[in-house]
Amino acid sequence: MALIDLPLLMKDKARGKRSAVTCALKCASQCAFGPCNHSDNPTFRDIASSALSRRTVLGGSTAALAIALGGTQGALADPGKGNGHGKGHGHGKGCGHGHGKSGALAPNGTKLRFEAIPPVEHSVDEFTVPEGFTWEPVIRWGDPLFADAPEFDWNAQSAEAQKQQFGYNNDYTEIQEIPGSHGKRAVMFVNHEYTNENLMLPPETDEDDFIEIGRAAHGLTVVELERKNKNVPYSYVQGAELNRRILLDDEFTLTGPAAGGDLLKTVEDHSGTTVLGTLGNCAGGLTPWGTLVSGEENFHGFFRTAATSEADARYGLADRATARGWESKYDRYDARNEGYENEPNRFGYIVEVDPFDPTSTPRKHTSLGRFKHEGANIIIAEDGRAVAYSGDDEAFDYLYKFVSRDTYIEGDKAHNMTLLENGDLSVARFSGDSPAGEIDGSGELPADGAFDGSGEWLPLLVGGESTVAGFSAEEVLVHTRLAADAVGPTKMDRCEDVEPSAHSRRVYVACTKNSDRGMDGNAAADEVNPRAENRDGHIIEIDEQGDQSSTTFAWNLLMVCGDPAQGDTTYFSGFPVDQVSPISCPDNLAFDSVGNLWISTDGQPGGIGYNDGLFRVSLEGEERGRVEQFLSVPRDGETCGPIIQDEDRTAFVAVQHPGEDGEWGAQNSYFPDYAGVGPKPSVVQVLPQRGAPGRH
Repeated sequence: MALIDLPLLMKDKARGKRSAVTCALKCASQCAFGPCNHSDNPTFRDIASSALSRRTVLGGSTAALAIALGGTQGALADPGKGNGHGKGHGHGKGCGHGHGKSGALAPNGTKLRFEAIPPVEHSVDEFTVPEGFTWEPVIRWGDPLFADAPEFDWNAQSAEAQKQQFGYNNDYTEIQEIPGSHGKRAVMFVNHEYTNENLMLPPETDEDDFIEIGRAAHGLTVVELERKNKNVPYSYVQGAELNRRILLDDEFTLTGPAAGGDLLKTVEDHSGTTVLGTLGNCAGGLTPWGTLVSGEENFHGFFRTAATSEADARYGLADRATARGWESKYDRYDARNEGYENEPNRFGYIVEVDPFDPTSTPRKHTSLGRFKHEGANIIIAEDGRAVAYSGDDEAFDYLYKFVSRDTYIEGDKAHNMTLLENGDLSVARFSGDSPAGEIDGSGELPADGAFDGSGEWLPLLVGGESTVAGFSAEEVLVHTRLAADAVGPTKMDRCEDVEPSAHSRRVYVACTKNSDRGMDGNAAADEVNPRAENRDGHIIEIDEQGDQSSTTFAWNLLMVCGDPAQGDTTYFSGFPVDQVSPISCPDNLAFDSVGNLWISTDGQPGGIGYNDGLFRVSLEGEERGRVEQFLSVPRDGETCGPIIQDEDRTAFVAVQHPGEDGEWGAQNSYFPDYAGVGPKPSVVQVLPQRGAPGRH
């Protein structure tokens, strides 16, 4: 029998882009229970008029909750089809069909030239790349990291072995060259978002081993890489000095105004400043000072709570058994236990790790708020302050911005590592410039020929003090969703990655999808989320107009995703829709050295019917909006953590949950080794074919 009872986890009720298995294990089938956001934003309900007391809402004091509208409306601001074909090197050809853009153009002069591959049917278990390219795994689930770590053995797994091996379901990935190595050595940082024990472990696995191996496969990894030169792929270095596994029993320090507050204290941590582990780590970002930040996203699926407060409901926390049953062995995963009521409050933050210091203690920054962080990405504003953008990855939740109190000092890493500890937090409200009647939910362009408008950042915390009536600073940062509800931001179609461009300083927001838009009394389409039942998602472009710390901005939609050949209503900034690669469910974003945008997808099989992939998008001139598919990942897999090193004509992706719909003894994928055993989530490098002998 299966180790995890998927029918119990709403296998028959999962909706939207992902498989039911992924929904159950990744986000506890949150979509099956409906949206967590029941506010009426932008004309939101008055929570104070409800029967809930402030004690019920916040689990704290009994004062009445008043609602205050923050800010004023900002002034309006200006705002491949062809014969391409792909080949899966190493394990045969891909057999997709569709719209590969013929010709090998080089937007903005990038050296990474390729002919776009056609989309690959969702049943194909191939990693597909363009002609002239090859691929090679850099590291796989279970690879030993330390000198004395055991080799992976499918039939003899243990928690102690897994703690010394690369974790499961690699998501956000970052690679930094080690100074002085002349491009031959690097350090890589990886998130491990969640596990699928049905694929990992034999059904007869002991219950205790099931829990402990699963726990050990979560967390974070830091690992050194090496290569002879830039023409050959990286390999990881077992036993290297910087190699590190950050696990669920490792200490993290809480920082910021909420640290030490009553909402973060437990029976095991009376100080409210030390947390064990990190959970649900999805995307992240490289800071300007060389550390990594990681977003704690679907932490709610790891905890059982009494579910008696508005705060629990707003975060999807419930009184039901979790998928993995950790609460049966560890008191802290069951917040119904006395003294552990606040344990879920200690997750849902941005985590910062120094990959160059294996002895450092990772930190959770409360100043950036608590919600289901997809990740965070940071740019230095014109006035020297650090600005971090972060999306709350849930249907009808919000887009946030943090501006540091202190300023960046070039070369002073110790100082710069304090920048995320204090600052101002705000949430976005968007306004369109078209009549409401022209936004009918179809995704058709309004009469002015563009989806665009203005926006404002509504303050939640300024100078360490709450600007939301009825909320203390601690409450704003721990119950951020409730505080944001109170100021009337725009409900979004699942903001995933949010990336500022170092070239243009414009900010790009991947809204992956929202099947509930306009359904069952939920928020209707608006100009920034223009489609009802938004299956395929869209990309927003934000222009802060020369001031990254501004409280207002202009915006437009770069693209409205889908497959024009299937009759989908799409928009690609005016670029001909019959000359783009079809794309659905944008997730992670990255830029190459000349400023082109790259998009990895998560959910195409449930939308347009193709495997997920990595796509390049031109942002300037006549080519603006041109989408070209670069690679496709195997069956059931998600494309994560794209890294583009176009100067070397190479790219990296993390392939998460390949073969997710299979199970032990009936696997759906055998990626990346294709040895007839089962899939292993892996980080993969794609490079010109000459660089990887043996994969032809």
